[in-house]
Amino acid sequence: MMERSGEKPPADAATILAAEAQHGAIIYATNQAARLANIAEGAKLVDVKAVCSDLRVEYADIAGDILALKRLMLWARRWCPWTVVDGKDGLILETTGADHLWGGEAQMLDEIEARLSLLGMTTRLAIAPTWGAAWALARYGQVKTICPKDEISEMLAPLPVSGLRLDAETLILLHRLGLKTIGALAKVPRLSLTRRFVRATLDGNPLLRLDQAMGHLAEPVASVEALPKVKAQVRLADPIQDPTHHLPGLCVDLCVQLTRRDLGCRRLHLTVYRTDGEISTIAAATSAPTRDARHLQRLFDDKLERINPGFGFDLITLEASVVEPVACVQNQLDGKAEDDLALPHLIDRLTAKFGPHAVRRPVLHESHIPERAEIRTAALHDEPLSRTSLVAEERPIRLLSLPEEVRVVYAVPEGPPAQFIWRRQTHKVVRHTGPERIAPEWWTDRAGTRLRDYYKIEDQSGKRLWLYREGLHDDGRGGDPRWFVHGMFA
Repeated sequence: MMERSGEKPPADAATILAAEAQHGAIIYATNQAARLANIAEGAKLVDVKAVCSDLRVEYADIAGDILALKRLMLWARRWCPWTVVDGKDGLILETTGADHLWGGEAQMLDEIEARLSLLGMTTRLAIAPTWGAAWALARYGQVKTICPKDEISEMLAPLPVSGLRLDAETLILLHRLGLKTIGALAKVPRLSLTRRFVRATLDGNPLLRLDQAMGHLAEPVASVEALPKVKAQVRLADPIQDPTHHLPGLCVDLCVQLTRRDLGCRRLHLTVYRTDGEISTIAAATSAPTRDARHLQRLFDDKLERINPGFGFDLITLEASVVEPVACVQNQLDGKAEDDLALPHLIDRLTAKFGPHAVRRPVLHESHIPERAEIRTAALHDEPLSRTSLVAEERPIRLLSLPEEVRVVYAVPEGPPAQFIWRRQTHKVVRHTGPERIAPEWWTDRAGTRLRDYYKIEDQSGKRLWLYREGLHDDGRGGDPRWFVHGMFA
């Protein structure tokens, strides 16, 4: 619960958070003392204050609490790679395979409780094989419960049916039927429950919720972000303000892991976990897969100062979120690989220094019009290059950004001009091939756009040019055809 008054209320003082509703303020959240006084969430504030006159009331910042919970969810990844928000007041951590890093499940719960207590938070923790069982044991079980896989039914049996995450109407119905505990509900024949709740949604179907808690119905932890492919981290005994000293070791550790798996890194995320429950992340990218530790370290030059350390951080992680296979090939007698990575490394450093949109490269684009068949995109853009039929045709080594019109002195019918003036020089056509006709793109061009007939010509000095005639005499789309130079061959 977030304190709004700046002073922490006494533990024995009933305190609630109120929120505005359609018919007046209602109880949004309660502390332990309020729950012991039988003050339930969703009740009208006026009715509760009439019964409990010494109730402490604060108004909830619902939007702020949601953002704070999401930030806390990311910060909780210091213990395991996958975490998700569970409702308005809970977190679910997928700790499978991570508990041994802390000495076991009991030690992990102690660590989580200690860290969150330093943030001023009171926690109820539980570890169980299923999401539903962990949810019920954390809220209705004993303190820091650890539930083995073969003891789920026994440990859930004495808990109230509200531990199954059912809506209010279903809970009222189950109480009227005398089913007040999960164990009592589990003894009811499945056929009877199926007939009674066959059309109910998940929140109103106790049979489905029971199957989820027992592990008979899958309920995986679906994290929004993908699991990092490779990850290196360093834990610090005392909080620090600057991660620069630890960055070289993280890069070396990450590259060792990449080498073992024959992978190269394309996307990097350096994350620091602050002691106040916040995280700060810096991203970097590479134009080609690499596992050069020195190069990865240089990508963070002049970027570490952007980190807001707050009161310090005690955990630093370096994750390779996007990787690609890199084969290790020996092509030198000394056993070393000859990697031509000078240009990719230069692109990476320039992009890291000036931003992702400052360094651009040409890529093919689906278009028959020559000046549209190439576009400029960010050098680290990941989309594959488009294929176009123009790739198979011979094209000039230099294409003018804007075609330059020429003045025809003498024209040959059904062919290129025999003589024309371009850039104040007279050119006589000695050889030519063509035409190559390119029609307008009717889905893009305006009505009346004329077709083009392209010719490859060679003049008297040996210069090879790419000319085109715009339009025909009898196309009904304008006057006489016009001639343009569009490119030069080698």
